[in-house]
Amino acid sequence: MIIAVGTDLVELDRVSRIVSRHGERFLARILTDHELAYCKGRGSSVASIGARFAAKEAVMKLLGTGWGDGVGWRDIEVRNDAAGNPSIEVSGEAARLVANRGIRTLHVSLSHTNQNALAMVVAES
Repeated sequence: MIIAVGTDLVELDRVSRIVSRHGERFLARILTDHELAYCKGRGSSVASIGARFAAKEAVMKLLGTGWGDGVGWRDIEVRNDAAGNPSIEVSGEAARLVANRGIRTLHVSLSHTNQNALAMVVAES
């Protein structure tokens, strides 16, 4: 059964400006080491970074939390299987909230254009 849905849309120009201004410090704060390596290996790293940022925001929305409510950016990780399909892994406070809400599976879909990155996350019991 679907418990919650979270979506987020990110402007890639904004992501590009933030990365240009804050560089590795910003990336290390929001991305896990695995995500950072994945994004750096992509042709369009800004789109990959934006999609991951959107996915993390979408998870926070479906959990009913915000940035300052105990869930850290790195508590939510986007992984890709060998075929490139994304999935969400949670740890820390995000994992605790997922368990408390009876969520067994988080489904994620990511997409981007030249201007935007979009994430939709569906929580299933």
